[in-house]
Amino acid sequence: MNHKRLDVWKKSIEFVSKIYKITQTFPVDEKFGLSSQMRRAAVSIPSNIAEGCARNSDKDSIRFFDIAYGSLAELETQLIISEQLGYITNLDNLFEDINDLFKLLSGLKRYLKTKKSE
Repeated sequence: MNHKRLDVWKKSIEFVSKIYKITQTFPVDEKFGLSSQMRRAAVSIPSNIAEGCARNSDKDSIRFFDIAYGSLAELETQLIISEQLGYITNLDNLFEDINDLFKLLSGLKRYLKTKKSE
């Protein structure tokens, strides 16, 4: 499976760019704190999708897609914290992106699980 062809990978790459742009506006004292953690979580999403696609078994692939799913949930939490701290306002568009990525990842995992049982 070629990760570069997957919509979930493409959208997660775009999402990383959004997170980097948003965290550039964070206070300087957050450079090695929340901002860095959010960037790492964001980068982890497409990275784990790519690594999952490179695996030889569907079981291994699903494990990496699960890790990407966890990183997405982590990032969602960090965005909520950032909003509560006043670093970000109006998360609606970002939450739409997150929900889309959750759905795409779930669909990809479901596809592999269904393919396995056929």
